[in-house]
Amino acid sequence: MIDVIIAGAGPTGLMLACELRLHGVRVVVLEKEAEPTRVVRALGLHVRSIEVMDQRGLLDRFLLHGRQYPVGGFFAGIPKPSPERLDTAHPYVLGIPQPVTDRLLAERAAELGAEIRRGCEVTGLEQDEDGVTVELADGTRLRSRYAVGCDGGRSTVRRLLGVGFPGEPAGVETLLGEMEATEDPAVIASVVADVRGTQLRFGVGPVEEGVYRVVVPAGGLAEDRTVPPTLEEVRRQLRAVAGTDFGVHSPRWLSRFGDATRQAERYRAGRVLLAGDAAHIHPPVGGQGLNLGIQDAFNLGWKLAAEVAGRAPEGLLDSYHTERHPVAAGVLDNTRAQMALMSTEPGPRSVRRLVSELMDFEEVNRHLTEKITAISVRYDFGGGHELLGRRLPDVKLGRGRRLYELMHGGRGLLLDGTGRLSVSGWADRVDHVTDIGGDIGGGLDVPAVLLRPDGHVAWVGEEQSGLLDHLSRWFGPATTG
Repeated sequence: MIDVIIAGAGPTGLMLACELRLHGVRVVVLEKEAEPTRVVRALGLHVRSIEVMDQRGLLDRFLLHGRQYPVGGFFAGIPKPSPERLDTAHPYVLGIPQPVTDRLLAERAAELGAEIRRGCEVTGLEQDEDGVTVELADGTRLRSRYAVGCDGGRSTVRRLLGVGFPGEPAGVETLLGEMEATEDPAVIASVVADVRGTQLRFGVGPVEEGVYRVVVPAGGLAEDRTVPPTLEEVRRQLRAVAGTDFGVHSPRWLSRFGDATRQAERYRAGRVLLAGDAAHIHPPVGGQGLNLGIQDAFNLGWKLAAEVAGRAPEGLLDSYHTERHPVAAGVLDNTRAQMALMSTEPGPRSVRRLVSELMDFEEVNRHLTEKITAISVRYDFGGGHELLGRRLPDVKLGRGRRLYELMHGGRGLLLDGTGRLSVSGWADRVDHVTDIGGDIGGGLDVPAVLLRPDGHVAWVGEEQSGLLDHLSRWFGPATTG
């Protein structure tokens, strides 16, 4: 029997496969498309996703294929500088096309032993007390202990589960594509700068010499948004919005997207879970969608692995919904707000000018930047130290080491400045580091910190009794013998 079947080989599904394989879980990823997509829906990784890649030893691969950009200017496209002293070792956005992200994660998943099957469309799903039966379009039936739908906003898995997906339907639509243009680059840049003074859902930017990424509002809502627009439709909308079609021709790919905002009522139904766009969709403003899915997978992977291994404490797998559902709800809220601020109507434009003034205050700019980049996420672990529930940045430790270098294996980690604590009974799941150099190496002024595999702080203290309670809470019963 397969341990976990993942439907969807996008960034969420592939990241989840990597996380599960770190714990020896047998994973099969099913992707209905026979070949990887060329469509570039997402353009990069935000700070928290960059940290995630660093925590798993993958960042160098991504840096080779991406470009670093300042963090500022992402909230509703309001041009503001990056906040000073952002609480991260990676204060930048990594520009990298989604197909490259997909490829790098697929390569890593394969290295770890995940099986990726393309051209396999899920059409049926049933579950019982012992597992899940997945049926494919060709009639093949596969059996697994758990299944996860990472199959996008039109998720087949979510539909088969009967999980509600409430929210608002699309009110506007945008055309997207990469194509060549005959117009002079200086003229294109000038026209784009002029049009974006009022129309923020418009852009024509160079991809390489002679090739441009075109984003332009559609003339209305298509009856079937799964059908790509035609080149003539793109030309018509460019002329309507910019007064010229820039001589665009020879499209590499064309696509369309709307601003629908929806969230699954629950992320778990028995042995089946939802992650990424299968669990939430929202307008792409702020570039949060791909990142939100990767971070879903990062939260879910170690919990599902513990469940598969039979050592998950009660409620651990359910905490995936408890922790990630509010995070996505917050993203839905801020994207709704950003879409309103990008309107061409006089009222919203007045509000936009006011928000822009407020963002001149460092505290406001920092708050919105941390929201977009997800470094302000704090899970609710109850009362206690201010670090509880937060992720730690990549602090420096003793002997020239970095915190994230110690987290590549996806295990828990005890940073012990007292030298008196022990993880005996959990050493197969939690690493113990005492040579940390000062107050947890980063001036945190705490004696010891227990980190979950996703880097969020599970406990702060110095007494063994308190540590034992939290080791059991997050990592299950101690191993004896």
